[in-house]
Amino acid sequence: MRCLWSVIAAVVVACTTSASAQVQSVSRVASGEPDTDIRVGVYVNVRPDCTSGPLPSIQLTSPPENGKVTVKKARITATNYKQCLALEVPAFVALYRSRADFVGVDALTLEVKFPGGKTEVQRISITVGSGSPGRST
Repeated sequence: MRCLWSVIAAVVVACTTSASAQVQSVSRVASGEPDTDIRVGVYVNVRPDCTSGPLPSIQLTSPPENGKVTVKKARITATNYKQCLALEVPAFVALYRSRADFVGVDALTLEVKFPGGKTEVQRISITVGSGSPGRST
């Protein structure tokens, strides 16, 4: 699969450093329609020289109750990103898809381990459709 997306706020970038291991908690939100792919994360590693470094590892530590999560490989293109005027790098894209009959709020947790020892525990809340939170129809 080859996808080209502009880098947006949901992008998580890892810069390779020699920092000691650290764990950080991150909370994010996403929204979309039932039974469609909703992008919940984009993970790249852009080095200071605008080349790609090793991608992070991603583990689903708390699955959603009303859908599923998949991670796909893609290629991301961006312009004017940090000091890089134009780049195209490999990425992992995390997608959530609810059950067809679900409308409400679902949640999941990903553990993302970046090169250099940094780990993020990402709690992601997804609003599906326009119904009352937490209720399936």
